[in-house]
Amino acid sequence: MREIEITDDGSATLYVKELDEHYHSVKGALTESEHIFRDCAFLYRSKGERVRVLEVGFGTGLNAVVTAMAANAEHPVHYISIEKYPVDCDTLSQLKYGEIVDKTLYDKIIDAEWNREVEITPFFTLEKIEGDYLTDNLPSFIDVIYFDAFAPEKQPEMWTREAFERLYASANIDAVLTTYCSKGVIRRMLADIGFKVERIAGPKNGKREILRATKNK
Repeated sequence: MREIEITDDGSATLYVKELDEHYHSVKGALTESEHIFRDCAFLYRSKGERVRVLEVGFGTGLNAVVTAMAANAEHPVHYISIEKYPVDCDTLSQLKYGEIVDKTLYDKIIDAEWNREVEITPFFTLEKIEGDYLTDNLPSFIDVIYFDAFAPEKQPEMWTREAFERLYASANIDAVLTTYCSKGVIRRMLADIGFKVERIAGPKNGKREILRATKNK
């Protein structure tokens, strides 16, 4: 069962009672998406060439739309998102994200057919995959990874070494992964796999630190 809650920046998120977990930070759903994923991963990594983004957990589509809004001729994007449990369109409409982001873009992203490539704009191609990132084949040549799974204590199977090794193998050299989780055990595991890991400042009024990991040569 998913319930709608308003976060501190005025944007909505979903709360899963069974897991006692939110889809986004209660300090600010939109703020989290913009800072952790768009700014610290996509815009940090994008250097003028077409970027392939892999998102673990499509969720509400908020990460996708803020990335689409930043995509342009200098930052074109092929965005691939893997989601095991898609949220129904009626629930997504109740979040009213069209009032805080580009409504036309968001509607196109939400309405896009699953399991096929859809051109949302000339600079943003979307591929929503209904599947399990733990067992399904992952796309290759990834430049940016948005790791937006539920917390390790809620979904420990999502945060295993094997899972991150699969992401590492799918990524290009210099690919960037960001996540809100800054726990030492996750940081050390990513470094041992081969990522260069740094703690960076989290969103304003949110988490103090987040992780950014870059695939070493």
